[in-house]
Amino acid sequence: MTVRSFSWGWRLRQVPVTPQAAVAWGDVARRLHARLLLLPTEQASRLQATANRDVLVVAGAAADLPWIDGVAYAAMDAQAPHLWLPTRWEPDRPTDLLAHALAEKFQRTPLLLWRDPPTVVPLDRQLPVSATHLQRIEYLWAGR
Repeated sequence: MTVRSFSWGWRLRQVPVTPQAAVAWGDVARRLHARLLLLPTEQASRLQATANRDVLVVAGAAADLPWIDGVAYAAMDAQAPHLWLPTRWEPDRPTDLLAHALAEKFQRTPLLLWRDPPTVVPLDRQLPVSATHLQRIEYLWAGR
């Protein structure tokens, strides 16, 4: 979902926040997916994932999140718990008001508000990382 009807800018955070989700786009998403398939079952069971054709979002404790080259990170906003943001960037508007406006527009929460590409990703359909869920994501990407 692209964001075009709201107006705000982004600024670097003074202090990056602790990651609560790995966010990967395009080819990086496919590499993250492949990495998830290799995780020990115990670690994978502590993670949740959701995807669309462009992005894969994997949520969990920072220590459990897989790292691969090119992945970015997000976290729940302290002022607006239904809004997730990049760990290094924040909107230049009050996030509680922005979260309320986005929730009304998209009629879903929580939402990941991403800077580049400028997108809103619903996070309300995250499921535990499992072989079955990862296979569903692979089918989605294959257009099945």
